[in-house]
Amino acid sequence: MSSYAVGIDLGGTNLKAALVHREDGIVEITQRRTEAEEGPQHVVDRIATLADHMREGAPNGIVGIGIGSPGAINWGRTTVTRPPNLPGWDSLNLANLLQEHLGDVSVIVENDANVAGLGSAFYGAGRSFDSFIMVTLGTGVGGAIIYGNKIFRGSTGGAAEIGHMTIDYEGPYANTGVAGAIEGYLGQAFLSDHARDRLVNYPESLLHDLVDGDLDQLNPRILYEAANEGDEAAERILAWAGHKLGCVLGSAINLLDIRTVVVGGGVSAAGDFILDPAREALPNFVMPGLREDVSIHQEVLGNEVSLLGAARLAFEGREAQV
Repeated sequence: MSSYAVGIDLGGTNLKAALVHREDGIVEITQRRTEAEEGPQHVVDRIATLADHMREGAPNGIVGIGIGSPGAINWGRTTVTRPPNLPGWDSLNLANLLQEHLGDVSVIVENDANVAGLGSAFYGAGRSFDSFIMVTLGTGVGGAIIYGNKIFRGSTGGAAEIGHMTIDYEGPYANTGVAGAIEGYLGQAFLSDHARDRLVNYPESLLHDLVDGDLDQLNPRILYEAANEGDEAAERILAWAGHKLGCVLGSAINLLDIRTVVVGGGVSAAGDFILDPAREALPNFVMPGLREDVSIHQEVLGNEVSLLGAARLAFEGREAQV
């Protein structure tokens, strides 16, 4: 059997693909624009082209192709339903469409946060733990439950939507319409909006200079840059976000009795500016009997963890789940 698989990270803006060796990790990686505005079939064609290019680099072929996708994924891991930022995708059997292009090759599709969790479990910060909660902080807030080094998917495949757990039933609405959902605080656009509001009280903040006075350009990466320079406003805004994160993670730990958390995604690049406040807040929201050995770890592999996890789907097939 081949030791190679192809991992695909399907995003609304970019498509990423990697040829992955089972033991050695990423061998080759490439990226192209998704061109989602051209419609589903165009995107499928682009995925197929990337996958075909990647598998040409495998000395003895590949065991299959794994895909991390936003949106709801059916139990059979073939069909994507209403993924955000992919217009025209209602319910699409992505696995079948790709097999029409690529021939007799196994294609497995999974939620992008679940894929990141699987990648972390075998290649990243989660390797030291057989069970952990994965949270991805980016455009939205994603979640995964890794139990016994496998993805826990719930009864239909939709488990671990941590971004849509509420911390305040009268709080701001997330894009899903859930009041006070953590995504309504920590999703990239929501966090940036909060920062702009807070800056009214910090006219001397470095953030004003970093965006040349145009606060519409403010984003979490710039918040981190300013915090790293000792900017008080940026540090406080990120600490506010970290406290909210600690709150929702407490609820997740109380529910699951899984006491290790791995945090990834683009916003997590702020590191301890977010994670230390989360670590400080977390015990306050966990019942006393579950507080022992509670910990939060940063996933430092960035986008590579999703590509590695997608390839791991192909290596494990249907076994990559509980």
